[in-house]
Amino acid sequence: MKDLVLSIINIFKYTGKFFTVIRNFFFNSIIILILVLIVYSMIPEMESVLPDNSILRLDISGNIVEQKKPISSIEKFLTTSMNENTPDPETLLQDILDIIETSTRDEHISVILLNLKNMGRAGLNQMQTIGKALNSFKASGKTVIAAEDYYSQSQYYLASYANTVIINPMGGVDLHGFGVYKLYFKKALEKLAITYNIFKIGTYKSAVEPFTRESMSAEDRLQSEIWLSALWKVYTDGIKRQRQLESNTIGNYTSHIDHELQSTQGNLALLAKKTGLVDKILTRNQVKTYLSNLLGLKDSSPHIVSSATYLETIQPSFLPDNSTTQKIGLIVAEGNILPGKQKAGLIGGDSLAALLKKARKDDQIKAVVLRINSGGGSAFASEIIRQELLELKKSGKPIVVSMGSMAASGGYWIAADADEIWANPATLTGSIGIFGAIPTFEKSLENIGVNSDGTGTTPLAAGLNMTRPLPEQLKSAIQQTIAYNYDQFITLVADGRKIDKTRVGKIAQGRVYDGTTALSLGLVDKLGSLSDAVKSAAELAHLKEYSTEYIQPTVSVQQHFLQLLAASARKITAATGVNIPFLEQIHKIFQKHFDTLLLFDDPNKIYAHCLINISI
Repeated sequence: MKDLVLSIINIFKYTGKFFTVIRNFFFNSIIILILVLIVYSMIPEMESVLPDNSILRLDISGNIVEQKKPISSIEKFLTTSMNENTPDPETLLQDILDIIETSTRDEHISVILLNLKNMGRAGLNQMQTIGKALNSFKASGKTVIAAEDYYSQSQYYLASYANTVIINPMGGVDLHGFGVYKLYFKKALEKLAITYNIFKIGTYKSAVEPFTRESMSAEDRLQSEIWLSALWKVYTDGIKRQRQLESNTIGNYTSHIDHELQSTQGNLALLAKKTGLVDKILTRNQVKTYLSNLLGLKDSSPHIVSSATYLETIQPSFLPDNSTTQKIGLIVAEGNILPGKQKAGLIGGDSLAALLKKARKDDQIKAVVLRINSGGGSAFASEIIRQELLELKKSGKPIVVSMGSMAASGGYWIAADADEIWANPATLTGSIGIFGAIPTFEKSLENIGVNSDGTGTTPLAAGLNMTRPLPEQLKSAIQQTIAYNYDQFITLVADGRKIDKTRVGKIAQGRVYDGTTALSLGLVDKLGSLSDAVKSAAELAHLKEYSTEYIQPTVSVQQHFLQLLAASARKITAATGVNIPFLEQIHKIFQKHFDTLLLFDDPNKIYAHCLINISI
């Protein structure tokens, strides 16, 4: 019996040792791999020289953004390590511009081939900026080619900047105009017995209309028609100019497509060529032959380099430059405005305020350009940002705002006090208004036999209890707070823009304006690009020689480590062709899960937000 017990004990003992050896081997292997990646990342890369007459494939994949989410590049690598055709979720606007501008000077690049197949959302002003860079590329004597099976409306706008636009015989060009279409939930809320308590100031503040109406209000329809028409004119004028079309070509195409198709027996590709929207109808194989002939290659295929590969070889813009002590700080504010600290892709009240403070404390930063691409959000967070912006102004450093596709409502709140505001004709701005929205479910619960009851020391004891109706005292208090905040909004715009408060009140009311109209109203100072805003900031700071660099949050050790892993593995994959899919598991070990982010998270439940989703 004793021997049996000892035998069992020995079995467990040696089994434990076996698993200990396996566990140690596994974790030691991971550590060795990580060390190899770190060492490999420190090895200088050999400068790659492209052959003459190379083609740069400009891959625009996913949404075009001003600021990438910090996890995106790593996740993109990990997902594409097993499938190189997986599209990027985002493409950074500045990366596109850097690639085009560098290739313009690169004697080895002769052609840019636009790859728009996986392109997502893009602001019209962003596409104009890219188009301007493409025109500079063409002006240097080089060629831009667009060759797609099918063009969406946004894809075609960029394609129109090409010297030659090619379409597949089974393809077509989708031009249909701009529109804003919303779902309205009033009847659904009534059927569900949900009480939506709405508080707002501003006749044109339409963000809450989906909860209170069954259709678009006359005021919202009027303002939408005005700015939609302005943006559509910018879009169509750009295409007419690039393609040298007659003035009525696009109007006939969009309004009478059924009639126009009769002339081509329903062939969309042929109609696109007939109307001058495209130049050639070619199959995919014929496109390859066309590119070879374009470069004078009869017996070989052209060398094509992708955007990602080319980007690895060039110097990105706005990196820290230690050669000068006079700098323009560039801060990007993109996304919904939320309280507290937020990651890139969202504007945190505390996060953005910290960057403004960082710029104020840095003696080398002589002026700041704040690039805003936001429809707003939390009024509280917007005010926290504005307060820090005022502190920056007190320090004597000029601050210039450059508006992206949208800088409305809360986005305008944080812009109003800048020394200068630059916008684009296609920018949407204004929406000076305030609203609050609080749903309660007491009727819904009652319908299923659930009731809320109790007692408290005051009429407000239940607070914002969504199982009970809002007390009348609380409703009145919220509405008064909304009115106060709206007056505060009007006042800060009047003071910041030096416009009479009564006049601001007339042009406010939550109304949205395009950039050109905003300029005529005094809401912005000048029309131009981000680079124009940077030059203006330098002039305000009396700088002749300077560098421009991003002001970004301090990167944590964890983020540095994750970026190092991704970059190192990417180099190994590029050098050896060997993928490392299990790095995804390593990434999961070290990367925290994203926090749940709620748009409606203002501590006072008061929002300066412009909810517009343009159908392009």
